[in-house]
Amino acid sequence: MFGGKLLIVDDEAPFVDTVSKRLIKRQVNVIIAYSGQEALNKLKSEPDVVLVILDVKMPGMDGIETLKHIKSQYPLIEVIMLTGHANVETAVEGIKYGAFDYLMKPCDIDVLLAKCEEAMTKDLKTL
Repeated sequence: MFGGKLLIVDDEAPFVDTVSKRLIKRQVNVIIAYSGQEALNKLKSEPDVVLVILDVKMPGMDGIETLKHIKSQYPLIEVIMLTGHANVETAVEGIKYGAFDYLMKPCDIDVLLAKCEEAMTKDLKTL
């Protein structure tokens, strides 16, 4: 798929476990965080992360706040926002703060993989 690690961030453990297992079966190097703060800690300790799948609605630091921190500290890491509570305002806000795209949960694993590939190759298309 792509070089580097994919970080999945979501407070819903069953969702994270299911998605990570499906991605691992497809040879994706996955790491997991269950909160925004844990995600930021993982990014400090895992320098190979190239893409983050980030839930919008989480207790504590929500996805938009986490996105702001990620993009300010790691501007080259792409972020795809995921939520079961989508609305136009949140989608626009996520894109405004640097998210690559926005998908609804649950999303088909092949759609998610295609979006990940698109995020990882976007810079190559502009060369």
